[in-house]
Amino acid sequence: MTTLTLAAIQLTSTPRIADNIAAMQKLVAQAAAAGANWVLLPEYWAIMGLRDADKLAHAEPYGAGILQTALAQAGQQHQIHLFGGTIPLASNTPSKVHNSLLVYSPSGECLSRYDKIHLFNYQTASERYCESDTLLAGETIPQLEINGWRVAQGICYDLRFPELFRAQAPTDLIMLPAAFTYATGKAHWELLLRARAVENQCYVVAAAQTGTHENGRRTFGHSMIIDPWGDIIAMQPENEGIALATIDKARIQAIRASLPALQHRVL
Repeated sequence: MTTLTLAAIQLTSTPRIADNIAAMQKLVAQAAAAGANWVLLPEYWAIMGLRDADKLAHAEPYGAGILQTALAQAGQQHQIHLFGGTIPLASNTPSKVHNSLLVYSPSGECLSRYDKIHLFNYQTASERYCESDTLLAGETIPQLEINGWRVAQGICYDLRFPELFRAQAPTDLIMLPAAFTYATGKAHWELLLRARAVENQCYVVAAAQTGTHENGRRTFGHSMIIDPWGDIIAMQPENEGIALATIDKARIQAIRASLPALQHRVL
């Protein structure tokens, strides 16, 4: 398979699991109807709680639970590969969970699990976020290939750490669910995404949260798909919706042939 149609789904998630599942199902169906082969959900799609600790009550054991069932069924129903944004998975520490990206095949099989490694910490006079209060960092760098496409994975704050994606190289595309704050997103979101695409000479697919949530948090949106030259080929600026684009391996090969930067790496 040398071409793929990809969709990045943008949501404004709530504290209510049932509402978020319904919103996910609706937009996944729209993406599949538009021809998407692979669909990416945003970080925290399943719950954006009133308090950070709210996610603890909804943590599932890996391999079972309503969130994992909903993802597996959506992939199977629409015959797509579904990159399940992030959901809370139980950890060995009762007061903390893993923030996990699960990938499902068209048969509903879970192909991959990645637990977010870099945990967000940000504080200003008006905002404070400290994911390590409720999350346990992952320790395993993911490795994934699907139908001949080499896929790198990261989650939100991971975007600021290029070494994570270099550790997964060579890669054809990066899949990144996120919930960037409005302030950090406005300053750095597009800049960082385009940098990861250019330096790895690969496609980047980023699905984001958007808008003002019931907990008062404002997220930046601007879900997008970027090509290996750093050009934005699809974007959903604000509001819930879908960024959709078809990507081609020939584009990767042409760029790497004309500018063989990856072959020139020394470190």
